[in-house]
Amino acid sequence: MASNPEQIPLNLSCRSASGREDFLIGASNRSAVEWIDRWPDWPAPLLIISGPAGSGKSHLAAVWREQANAFDIKAKELFEYSAKELSEKGEALCIDGIDLAIGSREAETTLFHLYNIFKEEKRSFLVTTRLNITAADFQIPDLASRFRAAPVATIQSPDDMLLGSVLIKLFSDRQLKVGNDVIKYILPRMERSFAEAGLLVSKMDELALSQKRAVSIPLARDALACLY
Repeated sequence: MASNPEQIPLNLSCRSASGREDFLIGASNRSAVEWIDRWPDWPAPLLIISGPAGSGKSHLAAVWREQANAFDIKAKELFEYSAKELSEKGEALCIDGIDLAIGSREAETTLFHLYNIFKEEKRSFLVTTRLNITAADFQIPDLASRFRAAPVATIQSPDDMLLGSVLIKLFSDRQLKVGNDVIKYILPRMERSFAEAGLLVSKMDELALSQKRAVSIPLARDALACLY
């Protein structure tokens, strides 16, 4: 069994995210990263990060929060506070996960006024969502037009290079040696998300410990069978 993760050539950049693990950059998220790098030179007060579950939206939002010294607010606060109260929490704001707010007239009203405050004061806020904003069912047309005019940093499902790098790092974090053959076996057989990579590596670690087995293709096969 090959024992060196460096066998897989991966030309990926890394950046620190709020003291957490490095944010890995590949073709699937490079455009989104470039939008983060453009701050504060955004064409609107709002940047939307859009992508499927487990694609790294929250991690990238954390990178921007650190970069912009932004205050993190929860989507539920759009139901609990006025736009003025929220705007006073920080010069820049981040709302990680606005999906449940879209479709609620109450929350959309707050978002609409928040957008206008930030535009008038030349400030920035960032939101993440799983929704396709161009097709989302807004209740307030004026908010829909503002969101659809805002830049959207889309994160696609990770490609083999990025997902392979994530798998290697997850195995390494658990002090598990993994060979090139195992990574090549896993990639075409797993659901393509960072969240799923975490679940799969966790299951393989669990099986390896409980059955005293090495990390191998047969172990990967058994772990995939357990998950799918």
